[in-house]
Amino acid sequence: MRIPVTVVILAAGLGTRMKSRKAKVLHRAGGKALIEHVVETALKLAPAERIFVVVGHQAEEVRKTVAGTPGGSGIGFIEQTEQKGTGHALMVGREALAGLDGYLAIVYGDGPLLRVETLERLVDRAAAGCPLGPAAGVLLSAMMDDATGYGRVIRGADGGVARIVEQKAATPDELAIREANMGIYCYRADLFWKHVEEIRPDNPAGEYYLTDMVEILNRAGHYVEAMQIDDPGEALGINDRVELAKVNAILRERKRRELMLGGVTIEQPETVVIDADVRVGMDTVIEPFAQVLGKTIIGADCRIGACSIVRDSELADQVEIGPFTIVGTSRLERGVHAGPFARLRMENVVEEGAHIGNFVELKKTRLGARAKANHLAYLGDSQIGASVNIGAGTITCNYDGLRKHATKIGDGAFIGSNSTLVAPIEIGAGAYVGAGSVVTEPVPPDALALGRARQVVKEDWARKRRALHK
Repeated sequence: MRIPVTVVILAAGLGTRMKSRKAKVLHRAGGKALIEHVVETALKLAPAERIFVVVGHQAEEVRKTVAGTPGGSGIGFIEQTEQKGTGHALMVGREALAGLDGYLAIVYGDGPLLRVETLERLVDRAAAGCPLGPAAGVLLSAMMDDATGYGRVIRGADGGVARIVEQKAATPDELAIREANMGIYCYRADLFWKHVEEIRPDNPAGEYYLTDMVEILNRAGHYVEAMQIDDPGEALGINDRVELAKVNAILRERKRRELMLGGVTIEQPETVVIDADVRVGMDTVIEPFAQVLGKTIIGADCRIGACSIVRDSELADQVEIGPFTIVGTSRLERGVHAGPFARLRMENVVEEGAHIGNFVELKKTRLGARAKANHLAYLGDSQIGASVNIGAGTITCNYDGLRKHATKIGDGAFIGSNSTLVAPIEIGAGAYVGAGSVVTEPVPPDALALGRARQVVKEDWARKRRALHK
């Protein structure tokens, strides 16, 4: 049975180097806020009631984001009204945290690349400890060719970590050490809370640093270990927009790799953007420069065309999205074809086998099975039956300047090109609407509706007009 773990996520900082009005942990990478990635990882390690987020800058917005993360509603919060260092962030949460047994894992809200497998190994390493028994704590470290900016891990004669020295305070010999502190820790909770008040702000910044806990525990006769990871980038935190872009690229690459290993073809993968929560079935092809965003679910044997954007939508098997098509918050059933250059704005349902062609826009519309709208149409707030044909240039006039109104078209109806359907209106099953009609009254089933002026032809009119202007 795994030892209980409490996870504390430090997310109170201002993030001044981001040069943003928004808290650093609310910036997005890989399709989510940074804090969302970290919370989701923490939830794989510990139950929500043993996860705490330290908040400060824009605390309310951070709380809302955390609570909105799947499984995050039970997570606790610690308010750090003054940012006096990483050690201080834990000190202000002592009342909420000190009664929790087991181990205390400390991570950062701006570190979305950290994997749960790494945290699990960190906890296991703390429990295994050294030949003398469990360690008082284990920190994450990495061997780096260039450790500039990182604290160096100073090991004692017993092989354990004696202290962490920050770059500014390091001697030339210490700066030559390649083992760098990644800033992620797992401590025995009882020992951490016993000694935390010994952290002092004896540094130029006047802050309380978690790194001091290593030396404090050593002085008390305890053993602190370091667990090396092969990829220091996994512990990469974000300080500015350049690092944000770097982390975003890594998260995107992870997702593309996951999907390709699962049987998805991604053409020119370096050009394709896929969010973390997207799911895609086997043998689907995603063409260059496509974006698949939000919580989109795509079935098997689909094709997502070049430069298309699919957001928060559900596509069944064998759906084809043509190039330069936008699909938002919609559901497309098996065998649907949409695009190229189509736009499904929001809340649409397209039933099995229906076709939506170029320059067709749908909004809050249900398009029935095998129905077709192949060219240049706007269909808004509409219920369109099975096997309906929507001619080129058809418009549902759904807005009267105050309210939206519905259009209903029955199964098998035929709507001629350039028709204008003034809602609210109902076209019966099997009815025909003649091309160029403006329809304002209900059309019964199997009827023909013509709503256009009678054609008038005046012989020689054009020739006479030209003669007048010579």
